[in-house]
Amino acid sequence: MKKTKSETSPKKLETAFEQVQKFYQFMNANKLEVVEFSKDETFIKLVRKHNQSVQPIPIFAAHAPAQPASGAARPSAPAAPPPPEGETIKAPMSGIFYRAPSPSSPPYVREGDSVKQGQVLCVLEAMKVFNELKAEEDCVIEKVLSENGKPVEPNQDLFLVKKK
Repeated sequence: MKKTKSETSPKKLETAFEQVQKFYQFMNANKLEVVEFSKDETFIKLVRKHNQSVQPIPIFAAHAPAQPASGAARPSAPAAPPPPEGETIKAPMSGIFYRAPSPSSPPYVREGDSVKQGQVLCVLEAMKVFNELKAEEDCVIEKVLSENGKPVEPNQDLFLVKKK
């Protein structure tokens, strides 16, 4: 019986793997998104995969008491609500704040709920991607500071919490 396909020897596979490793190192060293190589019957294309998950950031922050402004007060300036006293969970990005996975579902957390580390607190929608915001530590939700379905900005206070 005669073979029509050429079999790839282990030595050829090893050199091909070494070539791919070299291209990968070159791609990383030069911060490239795509690398393509073609020679004879060989074609290699490396594409950097983008991770769309939200990077965990610390979400607990103690607020310092507000310092009185020196000098005269500005007339006709809209008064911003005072920052809540205590520790808060902040929005890591801008987006639309949702307390529940769907309008007919119960909220992820309610005021007075005890929350475990890693538990989902809310969802932030940004560019049609729903990003779950999870608790970094065990805590108790004292107050929900943002309104469901309303836009939030980065570092905006979402929840007033008490650490356990």
